[in-house]
Amino acid sequence: MNDFVDPPRQCHNCGSALPLGALACEKCHALAYSEQLAQIAHRAKTLEEESALRQARDEWAKALPLLPPNATQAEWVRSQIAKLDLVLRTNPPQQPKHEWVKRFGPLAPLILLLSKGKFLLTALFKLKFLLSFFSFLAIYWAIYGPKFGIGFVVLIFVHEMGHYVDIRRRGLPAEMPVFLPGLGAYVRWEAMGVTRLTRAAISLAGPLAGFIGAAVCFYIWKHTGDNIWAALARASAWLNILNLIPVWVLDGGQAALALSKIERWVLLCVALVLWLQLGENVFFLVAAGIVYRLFTKDLPPMPAPKITAYYSCVLIGLGVLLYFVPGQLFSQR
Repeated sequence: MNDFVDPPRQCHNCGSALPLGALACEKCHALAYSEQLAQIAHRAKTLEEESALRQARDEWAKALPLLPPNATQAEWVRSQIAKLDLVLRTNPPQQPKHEWVKRFGPLAPLILLLSKGKFLLTALFKLKFLLSFFSFLAIYWAIYGPKFGIGFVVLIFVHEMGHYVDIRRRGLPAEMPVFLPGLGAYVRWEAMGVTRLTRAAISLAGPLAGFIGAAVCFYIWKHTGDNIWAALARASAWLNILNLIPVWVLDGGQAALALSKIERWVLLCVALVLWLQLGENVFFLVAAGIVYRLFTKDLPPMPAPKITAYYSCVLIGLGVLLYFVPGQLFSQR
């Protein structure tokens, strides 16, 4: 076994108990270490793209102890290792790139930079989030003015970076956020082999980051008295709560997949209490979404109390911000 993982005790797909040392579930045949295998595959592919073939070969080798020997995935990994071994045997180590640049002495840094110019330009244009970000910013700047427009777009960026950072810290591949003018933004990532718990935690990381961004705006408002910060705090809190409605492709919809029926009842009680106490109708929408999820056939194989607590705390935190930045503040201006 690889020394960086603990042996799983339950199948993440069906919840069946796994015998000690099991690499796949006997009942549903799901791989026991699917999430770790996804991380290994991402690292190995990245190394291959960087032409670090020997390191990539060693990375692929880490997957074999986590796979049943007769599994199709194990056969594919062995063939990939064999291909890399063949390349390493037949191709001698290449001379370091740009070795010729050294002959130009003091001009070498400039020549090296110019030689990489095409690569840098291509990489810049591949960053789709830049173009989409500024398009998004231009629309909200035109609608709400520079102060609120810039602040609002930055807060949406903070929300999306919450997802991005949580994905990358788990060793999973992800792209920078892409903004859809007038609609929102999203982070594209590979979720194949990832457990419901991990998907739920990643989904909630966005609203958590949104809460932190709104809290910072609230803090600045309390210390400056400038109502633009209060407006940003309230708008961010409201939108993040809206995103926690457990339906469709919203963050709440992905997080609810990890919750058992009892845990959905708990979350429903939290949303209803917040609605009745704060009078914010957005919590009624959250409650309505939870009622719908009480009757869907997507219950997980096992409960997730940590996700329930996570979901509830983010909802409550956002509710507290709405309480201290009431909508009447702006209607009275």
